[in-house]
Amino acid sequence: MSDDLVVERNFEAPVELVFKAWTTPDFIMKWWGATGFTCPSATIDAELGGKYHLAMKHEEYGTIWSGGEFKEFVPNKKIVMTDHFSNEQGEKVSPTEYGMDDIFPEELEIAVDFEDQNGQTKMTLTHFGLGGGEDAEMTKDGWNEAFDKLTGALAGAQAEG
Repeated sequence: MSDDLVVERNFEAPVELVFKAWTTPDFIMKWWGATGFTCPSATIDAELGGKYHLAMKHEEYGTIWSGGEFKEFVPNKKIVMTDHFSNEQGEKVSPTEYGMDDIFPEELEIAVDFEDQNGQTKMTLTHFGLGGGEDAEMTKDGWNEAFDKLTGALAGAQAEG
């Protein structure tokens, strides 16, 4: 069994717009986080070696911060980034501070591939090294819920023109 989580989605939006949704703070704030979460803060230095710092806020669970660094950055094609929990200042913290199992990795890697399909986009997210168990299932559900929100954000952006 693989320790990697793979989520594929097709969006009725051009690759450039889907890529922008990942790399623009105002855009990512519209969809980042599972159902019930908002993204009240996003800082993204969208370039190779750049860093990101995002917040997910939930009425019941409070604010969860995460961050990382862009290890590969090919506009409209691919993003590879590290991913870790952090505090509000962007300093790495243990996943247990946010209620994760003590076996949850301190840092993970995420790859997002973007593929043009006749003006639409096939996006493949790979979250490496999650392992199994409840935390991995929760992460998978969270990505799928966030991508449902992304679908709506993309439609809104296209309607605005």
